[in-house]
Amino acid sequence: MQIYFLGTGTSQGIPVIGSHHSVCFSNNFKDKRLRVSVWIKTEKVSIVIDCGPDFRQQMLTSQCQKVDAILFTHEHADHTAGLDDIRPFYFKQGKDIPVFAQKRVLDNLARRFDYIFEKENKYPGSPSVEVNEIDHNEKFFVNGEEVLPILVHHGNLEILGFRIGDFAYITDASAIPDNELSKLKNLKVLVINALREEQHHSHFSLSEALNFINLVQPEKSFLTHISHLLGFHDEVEKSLPKNVHLAYDNLVLTI
Repeated sequence: MQIYFLGTGTSQGIPVIGSHHSVCFSNNFKDKRLRVSVWIKTEKVSIVIDCGPDFRQQMLTSQCQKVDAILFTHEHADHTAGLDDIRPFYFKQGKDIPVFAQKRVLDNLARRFDYIFEKENKYPGSPSVEVNEIDHNEKFFVNGEEVLPILVHHGNLEILGFRIGDFAYITDASAIPDNELSKLKNLKVLVINALREEQHHSHFSLSEALNFINLVQPEKSFLTHISHLLGFHDEVEKSLPKNVHLAYDNLVLTI
């Protein structure tokens, strides 16, 4: 399995427009973060989790040639606003692009991207999707690859993380129910969000993310959905436990 971090930033990305924060002026490529997304490639399948406003740029940079499915964690714009840019994959692959999400999220996308979800009187040149409703109680399959949804609380919103094999991806979490923890046993790699050091109402802080990692005990963990307020990548990296790392854009892992 190959994991490609397409983006590791928050909803504003780094640098933040108009910001005078020192991290936003960093020359280190690891401090420049697009909106959060990940590409997972196995022998069976090529999956993208979330499709934010930087999707086109991320696909060009990663040289992704095929998308078998898009999994959506939730409906917020930094995770969904790039959906129109599936068009090249739709044209190239010659069929509807499968999308997997909770009903609430699918309904939201169908309102915002009605021309993509519309099955009759399609606007010429618009892409189409194959809609797959999922929830946290049932695993599903993409081209034979098993995917296990994980219920996550993002403030008051119920969203999803995903486990594929020995890899789990969770972003925008502020809490994870105890009865979901069994889905995170014996992981080789856990990706979890860590917004900043200060607490936030709908995202793990750095200390909360580290406490959760200590609870789950994966072999390795990578932090994502990082804001400029967390600090410079290299400085934060030095402060972390030996099995925990900051993810950065275009980092590639092999499991």
